[in-house]
Amino acid sequence: MSILVTGGAGYIGSHTSIELIKEGYDVIILDNFYNSKPEALNRIKKISGGDFKFVECDIRDRAGLDKVFAENDIEAVIHFAGLKAVGESCRKPLEYYENNIGGTVTLCQAMRDAGCKKIVFSSSATVYGSNNPSPLREDMPAGGTTNPYGTTKLYIERILEDLYKSDNEWSVVLLRYFNPIGAHKSGLIGEDPNGIPNNLMPYITQVAIGKLNHLNVFGDDYPTHDGTGVRDYIHVVDLAMGHLCALKKACSGTGCDVYNLGTGKGYSVLDVVKAFEKASGQTIKYVVGDRRPGDIAICYSDPSKAKAELGWEAKFGIDEMCADSWNWQKNNPQGL
Repeated sequence: MSILVTGGAGYIGSHTSIELIKEGYDVIILDNFYNSKPEALNRIKKISGGDFKFVECDIRDRAGLDKVFAENDIEAVIHFAGLKAVGESCRKPLEYYENNIGGTVTLCQAMRDAGCKKIVFSSSATVYGSNNPSPLREDMPAGGTTNPYGTTKLYIERILEDLYKSDNEWSVVLLRYFNPIGAHKSGLIGEDPNGIPNNLMPYITQVAIGKLNHLNVFGDDYPTHDGTGVRDYIHVVDLAMGHLCALKKACSGTGCDVYNLGTGKGYSVLDVVKAFEKASGQTIKYVVGDRRPGDIAICYSDPSKAKAELGWEAKFGIDEMCADSWNWQKNNPQGL
C-alpha cells in the first residue's frame, strides 16, 4: 500500500515525504511544479536514502488522477497541493477558488471512485478568521476569514466534513498549520519559492544573501508589543512529523478530526528579524510599509489537542528555525 503526497515536491511536502520514506512508507509524489522545482525530488532521495514514485500531474486533471489510482494501490492521501499566498489571493481570487477548491473536489472524486477514503488535508490557521482570540483552539468557530486563501481552506474543510457525513467510511484529518519556517538540517532542502517570496522567512534569507535589497514589513501599527504582526512559527520538520502522526490516525479508523500544528508561542515580525540576525550574524535591512490586505494582528495556537490525541508536539524553537533557514539559504544562494 502506498501513500500519495500531492504537492510533494513543495516546501512542506518535500520535508514530509522524507520523513515518510524514512519511516518505511511507499511514497508516490504528485506535483505540477507550479511553485516547486524538479531538483527537490533528487534532494528528497539523497536525504532519505530511499526511493519513491513520481507523477507530474495537476490535481485538476481528473484523467491523470484516475490513472495514478488505477496503477497504484494507494491507502491514503496527504494533500498539500494548492496556491498559498495571502496577498496574491486577494488579487487573484478566482484562480485560488478554482485551483484549491476545484482541485480538491476533483481529487476527492478520484479517491472515492478508486475506493481510497483516507485523507490528511493541509489546512491553515487562517480558517479561524479575525473573530477568535489567541491562543486558537480547534473548538472555536471557524469562519470570518479575511482573505480568499483562507476562505478556500475553510470551504475545503467543510467539503471534507460533508464528505464524511455523507459516507462514514471516510477518514479525514484536517491539520491547521500556523507559520512553517526553517529547513532540513542537511541544508539540502528548504523554502524556495518561485519569484518574490510571499512568506516572511524566505524574504529575510534572500535579503541576507543580497538577492533582495530589503525586507518589507507590512504595518507597524498593530496592537502588539512592537506594532508588527505576531504569528506562531513552527519548524517545518516538526510540521512534517505532525503529518506522520496524522496519517497513523487516519489509517487507524474512520472519522473527521481537526488539529492545530503550532508551538503555542507568538513572535512578531521584528522578533523573527532579530532572532535571524542573531543566528546568522547578518544584518537585515527592512522598510516599514502599509498593512497588507487580509492580514490580522495576532495569531498563535493552542496545540494541546494534537499532543493529547496524536502524541505530537513541536520540538524546535525560534533559534533553531532561524539557524536552519540560514544554513539552507547560504548553501543554496540561488535556491534549488
